[in-house]
Amino acid sequence: MIRNPILPGFNPDPSICRDGDDYYIATSTFEWFPGVQIHHSRDLVHWRLLTHALRETRLLDLRGVPSSGGVWAPALSFYDGLFYLCYTVVHQHEAATKDTPNYLITAPAIEGPWSDPVFVNASGFDPSLFHDDDGKKYWLNMVWDHRPERHPFHGIALQEYDAEKQQLVGTPEIVFEGSSIRLTEGPHIYKRNGWYYLLTAEGGTEYEHAVTLARSRGLPDRRRTELRTRRSDNEAACAICADACLLKVSNIVRTQWLTMCRGKGKMALPTRRDWIIRLRRLCFVASLRSAIL
Repeated sequence: MIRNPILPGFNPDPSICRDGDDYYIATSTFEWFPGVQIHHSRDLVHWRLLTHALRETRLLDLRGVPSSGGVWAPALSFYDGLFYLCYTVVHQHEAATKDTPNYLITAPAIEGPWSDPVFVNASGFDPSLFHDDDGKKYWLNMVWDHRPERHPFHGIALQEYDAEKQQLVGTPEIVFEGSSIRLTEGPHIYKRNGWYYLLTAEGGTEYEHAVTLARSRGLPDRRRTELRTRRSDNEAACAICADACLLKVSNIVRTQWLTMCRGKGKMALPTRRDWIIRLRRLCFVASLRSAIL
């Protein structure tokens, strides 16, 4: 039986991924070293702190970062025998301009060794990596716009990432400007039944937390259909949570999709009955009916 919170205490911005029967959650560590805690479970009930991904100074240099700066919203994924970890190291967040370099590291095992960080971009924060069926990879992050006449949360940018060259290729495109809630961040893309689903956090990191889900038939595609936005409806899939992403589970009761939300957090959806793991500053799980996937 799952007991909430599944990770008590200081475990913000959780990101979950699966490798076979093993589940891993990576969480933000801000200005603390070592960086990015990783918890492990085989049943989504019992979790233990397994390791820290950024436990060497070659992977993380926190000199000069401000309070509440440092590592924000890591995104952990597993594809074709390799773990991928995207993260932002925030050097400035209180001014109109932000200093938010985004990095990517990889490892053959969750304990490492992790590769040297690859600097990817610095146009915003909350990066994630989508692995498409054809082998292509796409980098996402929210874009920060410091211009006075613009909303600072400019939208979600998508750009192809060349793993061999270790760099972005092509032109970045704003594929989602967000809903009327605004403050759009924490993007994650998932593919199911021919649809690309984009989950984003909106509403900020306090009581107006929300998750917005949009979808399209192709990448990149600005013509996204917004499916659902929830802020305070306890019956809804995305109640008071943020930064969502999906996880497929096959050894817990039956094959299903779990929706994990982090406040910044992660989401998951089953085939018939949905579970939402609300990962705000703590990690929570609740069940609900699926109406969209």
